[in-house]
Amino acid sequence: MKVSHEVPRCLLTSSIEFNDYDYCLPHLLDQDEEYLQYFIDARDKGRYVIMDNSLHELGEAYDYDRLRHWVTELQPNEFIVPDVWMNCAQTAAQAKYWRQFKYHKNTKITAVIQGENKNQAYLCANLLHGLGYKKLCVSYGATWYNDFFPHSNVDMGKALGRVRFVQGLLKLDQLKDIKFHLLGCAIPQEFGWYDNNPRIETIDTSNPVMAGLEDNLYKEHGLNNKPKANMNDYFDIDFKDVDYLNIVHNTTVFREINNIEKIKHYG
Repeated sequence: MKVSHEVPRCLLTSSIEFNDYDYCLPHLLDQDEEYLQYFIDARDKGRYVIMDNSLHELGEAYDYDRLRHWVTELQPNEFIVPDVWMNCAQTAAQAKYWRQFKYHKNTKITAVIQGENKNQAYLCANLLHGLGYKKLCVSYGATWYNDFFPHSNVDMGKALGRVRFVQGLLKLDQLKDIKFHLLGCAIPQEFGWYDNNPRIETIDTSNPVMAGLEDNLYKEHGLNNKPKANMNDYFDIDFKDVDYLNIVHNTTVFREINNIEKIKHYG
């Protein structure tokens, strides 16, 4: 698995120390000049970039005209096309819509599996595959994960529910050639439960960074609950208010507990 942890603006240049690739939130490209410059530099340096559609941060996918502008301008290695939260039909319709456009030869488009329940989510995965998508994304936050795997700890149940769902996807013969990206997490140790399956190529989560900013250090097993903070709370934080040793600790332990190889120049 290749991993990227989203960070506040003040940690962008430091993030290459613990990120295998860069994960771009396109709405911030229009809002913040420093953020934009970082991703222009990443493009020019040949860094691997995945561009999201900002659904998680905004509640809906970012403005379509601006998405088309930035996917053309930045030429990311992967672009996650717009999806609609927990809605199979509308997500499939959006995935079909975004296949009509031409993209840079180095840009691969990927799509997010959505559904009102597990059956709709499995249907969505098959529909996206039928549309020609070769890589699919799985969100951490669907409410039905907790019905799929009931647990007294809601965050633990959500993680185990996604593991059960993803394991089901991996077993489907019609999806045997599909690769996966895991979006976010409820608890950080979840990624170790996939046994480094090579079809799970990439993951992104701000969990170790957000926990570190809350002065919550990972234990040997990880964490039992999701940090309350998110990027909207901390994007503008000043570096002098960050305990960078917390970030180093959490991002290091994240790789250890999930059996993810360290970046060679890091630690």
